[in-house]
Amino acid sequence: MQTESVRWSVAQRFAFLEQRLFWVGRVNKVDLTERFGISVPQASADVAHYEQMAPGNMAYDHKEKAFLATPDFAPRFMKPDARAYLSQLLLIADDALEPSATWVGAVPSHAAIPKVRRRMDPEVLRVIVRAIHSRQAIRIVYQSLSNPEPTERWIAPHGLGFDGFRWHARAWCYKRSQFLDMVIARFISVVRDETRPAEIDGSLDREWNEDIVLRLAPHPDLPEAHRRVIELDYGMENGVKEVRMRVAMVYYFEKNLCLDLDGVGPERQQVVILNRNEVDAARGKT
Repeated sequence: MQTESVRWSVAQRFAFLEQRLFWVGRVNKVDLTERFGISVPQASADVAHYEQMAPGNMAYDHKEKAFLATPDFAPRFMKPDARAYLSQLLLIADDALEPSATWVGAVPSHAAIPKVRRRMDPEVLRVIVRAIHSRQAIRIVYQSLSNPEPTERWIAPHGLGFDGFRWHARAWCYKRSQFLDMVIARFISVVRDETRPAEIDGSLDREWNEDIVLRLAPHPDLPEAHRRVIELDYGMENGVKEVRMRVAMVYYFEKNLCLDLDGVGPERQQVVILNRNEVDAARGKT
């Protein structure tokens, strides 16, 4: 990719052109004016400039009234990313992003499992985020599963984590005297304008700051043909997929892949962790 010879803002518009050409196969000046709020003359100048920078990548079709990607199209200002494209579709499906705010263009028919949204108060989240940035402790009212009634406590948050279903605040809990994952939806309230310096530094949270690599392999009890399918699904090399994550996230990762369940058939579990002893040692389970 070549972006150093043009201004950042221009490179962003060129990357947008290429996203549309790569995924949709076509783009026009209106796409630029609507996406970036630029004038038609500026869009025309961008298109002409792009054709100079990447000759042969697109050609104007008078019938379609659009620029079409040529068979020799090769992006120079963006790197095609299937995961990024599908993530845009997920945000659209979750009503978290309007199609016009993405670079997807013509949105294909798609569906995703509906998310059961957890309660999420933006004011509570704002206090947590600000406390993380300023290294402050905050006083909250929290509903845990272990107590029938909400309890007031001081916490010093230092990170945010997503377990696949819920967002957590990773924080030092002064009530429990340990680092915990606290479900943000269970924050009943925060005591506004009452903060204090966090005496406990987040760098002391070993499980949060230490990474571990999980080595996944197809379940050995699967037939060989099924193991090959699993290798393809996970993009394994030589039958192994390495996944790096924070030690604190391993618990949730295992739950999502049913690796925390005993007696589950290989068709449901599909993969196993080859370096189980190393993982358990990192989590302090040995």
